[in-house]
Amino acid sequence: MLANARDQWPEAGHSRADGRPWRPITPGSKDSKFAVDNEEQRHLPFSVVELDGGTLVGTAVLWDIDDHNRSAHVGLGLLPSSRGKGYGTDVVAVLCHYGFVVRGLPRLQIETLSDDAATLRSAERNGFVREGVLRSSAWVMGEFLDEVLLGLLVQDWKPGPKV
Repeated sequence: MLANARDQWPEAGHSRADGRPWRPITPGSKDSKFAVDNEEQRHLPFSVVELDGGTLVGTAVLWDIDDHNRSAHVGLGLLPSSRGKGYGTDVVAVLCHYGFVVRGLPRLQIETLSDDAATLRSAERNGFVREGVLRSSAWVMGEFLDEVLLGLLVQDWKPGPKV
């Protein structure tokens, strides 16, 4: 895979973040993953904005919210120009607060590619622990990559990221 493919093509970034194949969506389409659906309760997207100025720097999501097992998955995606500034750690902290305090969930988890050092660091700074590796489980732009599964239980959560 080309080293800079993530920044060249939108489908490369999508393939790293979503297990489904990339497909173009017409702007304004009801199929957009960014369309707000107030009835949907299993997938809650958030915008990530800078506190100073309100510039959009990415997206975050609490997804596959399971009301029976009382768990959810955490996801985030930052614009390339916003990476390396600590936003990921802050976003994970906010989603932990939302999941544990607002929604009352006892467990959150994150799955990320094994080469995504930034997401692994953001998760671990917020108390997530590595629970396993799913070997060659993600098809990303022509190759299989490993995924890392991280989990955090409410009783192990300490509000505020560890720096």
